[in-house]
Amino acid sequence: MKVLKFGGSSVANAENIQKVVAIVKGNTESQIVVVSALGGVTDLLIKAGTLAEQSEEFYKEVLKQLETKHLDTARALLPVTHQSSCLSMIKQHFNELDEICNSVFYLKELSLRTKDRIISFGEMLSSKIIAAYMQSLGIAHEWLDSRKLIKTNSNFGFAAVNFSITNDKISYAVSSSGNQLFLAPGFISSDEQGNTTTLGRGGSDYTAAIFAAAVHATSLEIWTDVTGMMTADPRWVPNAKTIAATSYQEAMELSHFGAKVIYPPTIQPVMQKNIPTWVKNTFAPNEAGTVIGSSAAADEAEIITGISSINAIALLSLEGSGMVGIPGFSKRLFEALASEKINVILITQSSSEHSICVAVNTADSDKAKLAVDNAFEIEIAQGKLDPLKVEKDLSIIALVGDKMRHHTGIAGRMFDALGKNGVNIRAIAQGSSERNISAVIAGNDVKKAVNVLHEAFFETTYKQLNIFIIGAGNVGSKLIDQVKQQQPFLLEQLNLQVRVTGISNSKKMLFAENGNAIDLANWKASLDAADAMDLQAFVTTVIEKNLRNSVLVDVTANAGVAAVYGSLLAKTVSVVACNKIAASSSFESYLKLKSLAKEYNALFLFETNVGAGLPVIGTLNDLRRSGDKVIKIQAVLSGTLNFVFNNYNGTKPFTEVVRQAQAEGYTEPDPRLDLGGTDVMRKIMILAREAGEQIEMDDITNNGFLPQSCFEGTVEDFYSEMGRQESHFRKLYDEAAAKNCKLKFVAQFENGKASVGLQHIPADSDFYHLYGKDNIVLFYTQRYPEQPLVVKGAGAGADVTASGVFADIIRVARV
Repeated sequence: MKVLKFGGSSVANAENIQKVVAIVKGNTESQIVVVSALGGVTDLLIKAGTLAEQSEEFYKEVLKQLETKHLDTARALLPVTHQSSCLSMIKQHFNELDEICNSVFYLKELSLRTKDRIISFGEMLSSKIIAAYMQSLGIAHEWLDSRKLIKTNSNFGFAAVNFSITNDKISYAVSSSGNQLFLAPGFISSDEQGNTTTLGRGGSDYTAAIFAAAVHATSLEIWTDVTGMMTADPRWVPNAKTIAATSYQEAMELSHFGAKVIYPPTIQPVMQKNIPTWVKNTFAPNEAGTVIGSSAAADEAEIITGISSINAIALLSLEGSGMVGIPGFSKRLFEALASEKINVILITQSSSEHSICVAVNTADSDKAKLAVDNAFEIEIAQGKLDPLKVEKDLSIIALVGDKMRHHTGIAGRMFDALGKNGVNIRAIAQGSSERNISAVIAGNDVKKAVNVLHEAFFETTYKQLNIFIIGAGNVGSKLIDQVKQQQPFLLEQLNLQVRVTGISNSKKMLFAENGNAIDLANWKASLDAADAMDLQAFVTTVIEKNLRNSVLVDVTANAGVAAVYGSLLAKTVSVVACNKIAASSSFESYLKLKSLAKEYNALFLFETNVGAGLPVIGTLNDLRRSGDKVIKIQAVLSGTLNFVFNNYNGTKPFTEVVRQAQAEGYTEPDPRLDLGGTDVMRKIMILAREAGEQIEMDDITNNGFLPQSCFEGTVEDFYSEMGRQESHFRKLYDEAAAKNCKLKFVAQFENGKASVGLQHIPADSDFYHLYGKDNIVLFYTQRYPEQPLVVKGAGAGADVTASGVFADIIRVARV
């Protein structure tokens, strides 16, 4: 008999549950299937209970949200003829849950016992919905109530299992049944009085191991959303490799030190019975995954099995001369912590006996300080000891591997790699088995540290940049050509491997497979033969691939693409945008994207929003970073309008000059965005925002020159109407020429006010000698009050715009 456990991501929604059941159906052996709550449900149940305890009526909305999620999942899974009883069951459970939370609301008390009762609903509901789905498919099975089979003590929140009773109950329930397939909720159990208890967060793994040990299973399979245990967290290290095989001891070390794939207590029951345990991927069921057994793989190529980490750690330091040579201090320290049920994660002590350090979860640090200071109150008062020192915002990073004991210099390589990358080490610990080397570091360094160590022990030395390009038209094609041309130079000169990993246009989307890059010599043919473009699927793929240093490059003018920036930045995917819509959207949205980029260590770069390849925004940012303050900005920001007015002199119709600009790639797809001033308004607003001003499009004055009739109908209607309005455009030209002036569409920002409009430019103006498609920006600042800092050059064109985008991509890599 096999035992299979499916986690929250595996049963997150109806589509995933269908995958789970397909895996179960594909097995020929008898099975016990253990399932977690639907993805995210446990956290929401905790939130509902906490809100109720705080007398926040919003808990009702949370419960309603949860009820809807479960009802929708059931409806999506079940044919109409099988829905009634399942939907009724869900509503009954939520009626009961509402009553419990209502009691918490009025009592303003959420005991651990009540909390266990509340969060138990997640697994109960998911398992019963899946049972109903199996029944609708005609899959014979028996649903087991884990609460009646797994008996524990009354330590609510993290109950200890009574294995003697539990093994007997499970063995009897399975052996006395005529079924070959059993389904059980994970995580939940009960004490001797029948009160619901839980086995700790992640306890569904533990439930599966308990069942496996009780029935002497041939194997235990932990199904999750990654293909086995990895050499490092794949969310942080995209090049992390699957560990083919590992020992029970290594697996315990990795899981203890933060590897979330398997819950630490899971190992003990299966290790005692020597039951092989597989970690497999629900979404790639044919992948081998990782097998955990009595010994690791025989391959000696990798000395280190994996790199793991724990976040939200506090370091407690007990120091004082009164400790030296006096026995019993360590005992009293650990007794004080144990009395508060505080788990010690790491221990280290100086050889002088002057100090002892322990690491605990940050959530326990305040009560730890209170308990320890009380325990040593006399010694602290006498000056023999200092009050307990608590350092928060730390993490533990660990190298794990059975083979480490047979190789020298591992610790040296570890600390050398961290030191060269500016990662400060606060404490060090190594077990006597030499299976683990752990270091306490600053929490904000942990992601960098994991990557550094993974490169030092598993990878080569170059930096890899993975770019996903949306928009493969004129500018996008030029960008891809430039990347292809520069790849050898960047690798040789900057140790930078720039890989195009995804490309899409409005119709198709193409992704590299199996960790490779797209062949840029044949990308057009490959894109034509690729899947239909689906923006959300594209974004999901970028996030799920989670490649090292991922960058989304938006070379479109599409509002839908701009709308996904936030979800990508929140996944530490940097965004390089040629698209102006995001940076020129509401100030709140603009600020939110900036904030997300900062919060998640990503970059949001949009140099080409203003001036194509010109360093306009970069120059402005450099001025501000160096302490300068912008007083005024004056600019000609439209290559299109400059091209048009430089080429229109009345000898040929205005409409022909505009068509020429569009044919040469200078205009937006709809030229009215340029000629109507909207594009220039966006640009001056972006500059004003980058200068520190809170400004919206409605705050900008637009002194337009197009007759209103030109804005009606299609683009072709626009061209036709311009032809009919030729006398209007000729008059504009003649009036400027009569004053020996040129027509320029000028943007200005000063004293918090911005405006755009057509102006007569005299010969002594910086704007007069501006030819072709050139742009010019004048920055008047505290340091440049009279003679402005001038940025001038080509402000339109596919090649220069692509080069500006490419420069932003390289900036991402250099940070």
